[in-house]
Amino acid sequence: MIFYTDAESRTLRRAVYGAMVLVSHADPGPIDQERFAGLKAMVNLSSELRLVLNGARVRLPEGTDTDLEHAVIEALRTSMKILATKSPEEAGSFPAAVLAICHEVATADGQVADAEREMIAKIEAALAV
Repeated sequence: MIFYTDAESRTLRRAVYGAMVLVSHADPGPIDQERFAGLKAMVNLSSELRLVLNGARVRLPEGTDTDLEHAVIEALRTSMKILATKSPEEAGSFPAAVLAICHEVATADGQVADAEREMIAKIEAALAV
């Protein structure tokens, strides 16, 4: 089992849950459906990362949607660096897992809006670090 510091765990939580929120906010829809779809899709993450994500409540930054987007994009980039250092295997699978979660959120209402596609593209770019 890999040990993540409290700060690293917070960053990983902010990245994953924040990505879900960004996609959900990109095209407001049925929030409960989107949240459930995202949580259900967390099976795409390793069991170890799911433990880290469920270890404490996630705190997303307050402010505008732009503030949230900047914070989450930075958390995604930092998460990739953390995983590359601590677990290259996790770093290899993390982007696909996060993107699968985002796609589930986007398709929860049966359609994917252009704004959701654009947000997913930004998330994908952040994960390419």
